[in-house]
Amino acid sequence: MSLSTIDVLIVLVYLFLTILIGLLLKKKAQKSKDSYLLGGKSLPWYMLGLSNASGMFDISGTVWMVTILFVYGLKSIWLPWLWPIFNQIFLMIFLSMWLRRSNVTTGAEWISTRFGAENDSRNSHLIMVIFALIMGLGYLTYGFIGLGKFIEIFIPWEFLNHYIPFQISEKYVPHFYGIIFTCFAIFYSLLGGMMSIVWADVLQYIIMAVSGIVIGIIAMNALASNELVVPNNWFNPFFGWQLDMDWSTIISEVNQKISEDGFSLFTVLFMMMIFKGVLVSFAGPAPNYDMQKILSTKSEREAALMSGSVSLFLLPIRYLMITGFVVLALLFYENLDLIVPGKGLDFEQVLPSAINQFVPIGFLGLLLSGLLAAFMSTFAGTLNAAQAYIVNDIYLKYYNPKANNREIQWMNYGAGSGMVVISIIFGFFADDVNDVLQWIVGGLYGSYVAANILKWYWWRFNSNGFFWGMVGGLIPALTFRYIFPGILDTYTFPLMLLTSLIACLIGTYTSDPVDKETLKKFYKTVRPWGLWKPIHDLVEAEEPNFKRNEDFKRDIFNILIGIIWQISLIIIPIYIVLMKILPLLIGIAIAILTSLLLKKNWFDRLPT
Repeated sequence: MSLSTIDVLIVLVYLFLTILIGLLLKKKAQKSKDSYLLGGKSLPWYMLGLSNASGMFDISGTVWMVTILFVYGLKSIWLPWLWPIFNQIFLMIFLSMWLRRSNVTTGAEWISTRFGAENDSRNSHLIMVIFALIMGLGYLTYGFIGLGKFIEIFIPWEFLNHYIPFQISEKYVPHFYGIIFTCFAIFYSLLGGMMSIVWADVLQYIIMAVSGIVIGIIAMNALASNELVVPNNWFNPFFGWQLDMDWSTIISEVNQKISEDGFSLFTVLFMMMIFKGVLVSFAGPAPNYDMQKILSTKSEREAALMSGSVSLFLLPIRYLMITGFVVLALLFYENLDLIVPGKGLDFEQVLPSAINQFVPIGFLGLLLSGLLAAFMSTFAGTLNAAQAYIVNDIYLKYYNPKANNREIQWMNYGAGSGMVVISIIFGFFADDVNDVLQWIVGGLYGSYVAANILKWYWWRFNSNGFFWGMVGGLIPALTFRYIFPGILDTYTFPLMLLTSLIACLIGTYTSDPVDKETLKKFYKTVRPWGLWKPIHDLVEAEEPNFKRNEDFKRDIFNILIGIIWQISLIIIPIYIVLMKILPLLIGIAIAILTSLLLKKNWFDRLPT
């Protein structure tokens, strides 16, 4: 047992504070549906940005990112494009504003603003709800597994089983821990809704920021008196056709990890990540906690600022911590315990084992509190989004439109509890964090692309096309893993995209266009660019002073600059911890230049 009394007390104080936040904000959250699900659209953009950054500072993702930086070195900065992380840049430049203008509660409700509220749009609405709930379950399962594996190394079952009146198989010990700590996340998120989630996230961010700085300093001090032994091109972020990284004379087991990941043909993987990532980003936010934070902002300007702040709040602090742990793990690899009973060597244990070995008493409790908060933030945000779809888009839309606040409140409690139970059951069947991660980013996100690109940029696309396009994507997402075992979901994305696109076109052209009045209202409200000329002509005939959105070229330029800016926010903290002065100065220069360009071409042009 590595936790001291002071560490345990710090963790307990944190857990108590989350309960207190839920209790204090319960009354405010129960004022209305919007108060519970969207914080009353009254929270400032920077708090929502901190909250969103905290939600993305999830424990499972951090475990994975520590692992890939350990294995792939600076080349790992590209691997989060599997999500893709640069979708935040598309959001900050234009998509968050487009989405916020709709003034809805969920992504499924947004569907009615695009396709109308008549009977023929019901299928598109329902398929969006189904997708959102499947994705929510995926994220809940993902966080659940990561938390259990993380906690297991600090509280070994050999210590705890003396106090538990029943036996648990070693294989399911992580699931037991996951269930215990999930209960705290359920408590404050169900009681206080979005408001308590945001305030808890701000508390978490403060803890994580302090922890990240401390870990970075500890690693730099260790590196000052020890040599980092890694493969020749570990420090090089650039790459050729092959990964070309040989660990055989240093830590031979790492080569097996690279082979299992399937990342050896790095250029092919990189091209696939760009191809899929750009399309996913143009499709807009998936129906999860990120979308709910955008819809919770006060205005379209604040929606853009919120999305822009996420990278700034999240990446530097997160990568200070990640790089710090990787440096310590590489310097003192022989001290790490990476063996998992029943599984053998598991590099996903690098982060918890490094924490266990190198974080001093007191700071260990602080860091554990922060990482527990990271799990609970992601879990609570995802749970809130899932509740929104069940309550707003199923219960209120189809079963009880006139429900009072008390009925909505109890429905929220029931929906949240049900989602948690199902995600825990799914967690028992998942192999590891990376397995669930690859399915979410490669499978589910891939199935979402075709239909959700066309809905923004093509006027002729209709509800029937959206429904069949989503079905044409979801079926491959749920089956390709069994049809093509052992192949990364990212590599099957083109086939999934083609299937979904064909379904979109067939569905669209075998049914009538959307009602012109609905299209004109959507076009005037959201003001998208794209293939909207017929609708623009109709609007212009009625309102001669109406101006089309002519920002396409500027938006694309700002996206390219924004992605470079985002990469600089990643490499700067990495090179700070590694104490590589010249690359650090280059990274800072890139960050300053891109920031100036974004101020001139994006920030100064935001609506007031």
